[in-house]
Amino acid sequence: MTTYREPGGQPGGATYRNPVLNADWSDPDVVRVGDDFYLTASSFGRVPGLPLLHSRNLVDWTLVGHALDRLEPEETFAAPRHDRGVWAPSIRHHDDRFWIFWGDPDQGVFQVNAPGIRGPWTRPHLVKEGKGLIDPCPLWDDETGEAYLVHAWAKSRSGVKNRLTGHRMHPDGTSLLDEGKVIVDADRIPGWFTLEGPKLYRHDGWFWILAPAGGVETGWQGAFRSRDFFGPYEERIVLEQKDTDVNGPHQGGWVRTAAGEDWFLHFQQRGAYGRVVHLQPMRWDEEEGWPVLGDDGAPVTEYRRPDLPAQPPAAPATDDDFPGGRFGRQWQWTANPQDGWATQHSGDGLRLTCVRTADAYDLRRLPNVLTQRLPGLPSAAEVDLRLDSEEPGARAGLAVLGDAFSWIGLERGADGTVHLVHRFAEGVADRERDAGHPRLAPDGRARLRIEIGAGARCRFLADTGDGFRPSGPVFAATPWRWVGALLGLFALAPDGQSPAGAATFTRFRITAL
Repeated sequence: MTTYREPGGQPGGATYRNPVLNADWSDPDVVRVGDDFYLTASSFGRVPGLPLLHSRNLVDWTLVGHALDRLEPEETFAAPRHDRGVWAPSIRHHDDRFWIFWGDPDQGVFQVNAPGIRGPWTRPHLVKEGKGLIDPCPLWDDETGEAYLVHAWAKSRSGVKNRLTGHRMHPDGTSLLDEGKVIVDADRIPGWFTLEGPKLYRHDGWFWILAPAGGVETGWQGAFRSRDFFGPYEERIVLEQKDTDVNGPHQGGWVRTAAGEDWFLHFQQRGAYGRVVHLQPMRWDEEEGWPVLGDDGAPVTEYRRPDLPAQPPAAPATDDDFPGGRFGRQWQWTANPQDGWATQHSGDGLRLTCVRTADAYDLRRLPNVLTQRLPGLPSAAEVDLRLDSEEPGARAGLAVLGDAFSWIGLERGADGTVHLVHRFAEGVADRERDAGHPRLAPDGRARLRIEIGAGARCRFLADTGDGFRPSGPVFAATPWRWVGALLGLFALAPDGQSPAGAATFTRFRITAL
């Protein structure tokens, strides 16, 4: 498996450039264990969930696994729930175990834990049940032996927002010890709104909450401190856009290196690209004791690398040859998968079953789309496809999937011929329609290509034996409500009973343009 490394920065050199993760690694949180750093992020309704990334220098990251094999309850996530599921997790290391807490806005606060980052991870445990409970973060206080939990609120489910609730927690992380108390009410802070995403720490005799406010596109990063967990808290804005081009820099986690350097990883909302991850230097003001992020509170574009051992250039994998029919960690289904969607075999290539469905006209409704994140820089995604189904109406292809979608691929006609087709649907449309004129694919094969330019404007091309030819107009990728656009592979057939064959994808590549 190869890795697409985006240009920028000086690998192994003196400086790095932001973003350090230029794709939709939404709501990041980070922890250090020894000389290793681990990051997790929101995964919403995709499966597997809770991605786990590893680095030794805070700049170069690789995807090493996921902590959540399936979303629960199973039946709820049997169909796509693109903006639900896993919101804003927090990762911690305590008592020789990794812990991840997250909020499902429709169910409550969950946690999983494991002895090592690669597992085995426990099944999700519901710590606090309720609607609108989001963005939880635990704290085990090494000084007192007590444990705490803080979380935010989603107004869409609870009617409440802009406040943080705190609890004492059982040290084993399984339950809460009180009814909870509002410890920060941002309605009482002039100018503050949409306070959420809290991360809880102990430092220099204070309880610290690092939490964003102001909304994902235009907001800021706040810091709160109190001598007592339940308050009262003082507040300060510690990171904001100022005169930079980094909009809404906020929501992330603080980490300290073994040598005592402080760093802060956070996201920036970039439309169809989702929430990309920036690394900010961090220090503590000697006079007043508040954290200072970035360049005196403004995000940095380029900065000296952390004082950490050199690491070879790395980035989360994108390319895949699908050895033995298996797909890499970078791929996620749009809902809980079923047996038989992808078939393992002795050769290379991803063999996807043409799943029969009554929703063949709308990819947004399908659970059996295999996706990965849209790259944040101009790039081309390319894959070879062979349609092995004889079923009229069976189709397979390469898609850009969001609130609107577009795909290019192959479809079996009623007369038995295979056509190259290109289709799309606007965000307000309830079914797809042609985006380009169909043309014959004589041997049932095609090489498919999507060129993703500035502003996530996508050009679709295909080679059916006579070289690449463009199809249809440029398509502007769109995000879902909280999720960046996705690249997807799929195979399907019209509703029915009998098996409908399969499609085989080989040599998936993403290259910089």
